[in-house]
Amino acid sequence: MAVAAITPDYTGERLDRMENFNGNQVVYLGWDHHLMFCAPVAFAVQPDTLFSKVLDELIPGAFSQHPEFDRVDWGAVQWHLNGEAFTPQADVALIDQGVDHKSILRFNTPGLDGIAGTGS
Repeated sequence: MAVAAITPDYTGERLDRMENFNGNQVVYLGWDHHLMFCAPVAFAVQPDTLFSKVLDELIPGAFSQHPEFDRVDWGAVQWHLNGEAFTPQADVALIDQGVDHKSILRFNTPGLDGIAGTGS
């Protein structure tokens, strides 16, 4: 993301570079139309983490407290990676699917639109 500085000669060290995360990369996960979670959740994961771990551990750990979570039809979920349609492969590493440092993965659950259809 581009940053606009208030002075033309601004310089600063980016502290969120991947090399500052001890071999991990930051990946953001967001559930569309479920604003009980107001923003995507950030995870520091190894680049070779399989997508199955995202499904089996990270997503339930972050989102399972939502009352609709148990009704998610994972076969019907629509995925987006950095704003583009994405079809994840469970047994392939995140980095090998283009999920790199500071990527955002969003999932949409057709038929589930938040508590009582409110988007929350």
